[in-house]
Amino acid sequence: MAKMNLLQAINNALDIAMAENEKVVCFGEDVGVFGGVFRATSHLQEKYGRARCFNTPLVEQGIIGFANGLASQGSVPVAEIQFADYIFPAFDQIVNESAKFRYRSGNLFDVGGLTIRTPYGGGIAGGHYHSQSPEAYFAQTPGLKVVVPRNPHQAKGLLLASIRDANPVIFFEPKRIYRASVGDVPEGDYELPLGKAEVVKEGSDITLLAWGAQMEYLEKAAELAEKEGISCELIDLRTILPWDRETVAASVRKTGRLLISHEAPLTGGFAGEIAATIQEHCFLHLESPIARVAGLDTPYPLALEKEYLPDHLKIYEAIKRSVNF
Repeated sequence: MAKMNLLQAINNALDIAMAENEKVVCFGEDVGVFGGVFRATSHLQEKYGRARCFNTPLVEQGIIGFANGLASQGSVPVAEIQFADYIFPAFDQIVNESAKFRYRSGNLFDVGGLTIRTPYGGGIAGGHYHSQSPEAYFAQTPGLKVVVPRNPHQAKGLLLASIRDANPVIFFEPKRIYRASVGDVPEGDYELPLGKAEVVKEGSDITLLAWGAQMEYLEKAAELAEKEGISCELIDLRTILPWDRETVAASVRKTGRLLISHEAPLTGGFAGEIAATIQEHCFLHLESPIARVAGLDTPYPLALEKEYLPDHLKIYEAIKRSVNF
């Protein structure tokens, strides 16, 4: 085991994948010598050469179009979009090409080796062009997998699994905790399963569900609730698409309550899909309405970021409302 922050864990996963398989290539804006804006790909070019870790032009549609071409010919591209907010120019390539490549060819061709890495979320005073959480946009796209880690151990295992998965994967990295989240990470090769949530803490009164950086706020809110005698079960969804309905439903049948939290705006956020599915399968077990604690339905603000973010205090208040319903 080694102490790593989330960035180091991602870099370590890329290093292992590139060492194991010469078909793995990393590219994006400034990812070469510079190592990317957050230094996630530092030293990979000097170790594996300019042919396997290199800069691209500043054109996201081109980055993903190029990645689709490489993947269709048997390469294993790991394409970086510098900020998740910048992914929208590549939206057509992702949802109409990457996601449908296998389906439209009747499984004759695929781009299953493609992984798209991108930092998402707020908390760094980045304003409305460097703080968005666009995971829900891609959750309605069959053919993709959407993954969000919460800490270094998860990041390494989930990224290695994503790179080796037979489907195109969008890997959202919580940039707020890139350097803040530090933990023990196995130095060797390991994978964590995609599509499987993790029960981080068991409880009996309410199920709390989140993913990525939001898990930190969930844990703090649960600590406050425990002081009030409220037993919280914490679940990290980890994979948005496909999401683990069975684990969440089993928890809600036990606790009778569910609170879902994400940074993205409330309207159209992925919490709505989860809430609809869980009430369908757990309606007779629910003791209170399913709660959602999310970002506001506004562009992401700069000066009022703390008011926008669904922090531990907002979650704590929502827990009390649910339990006292």
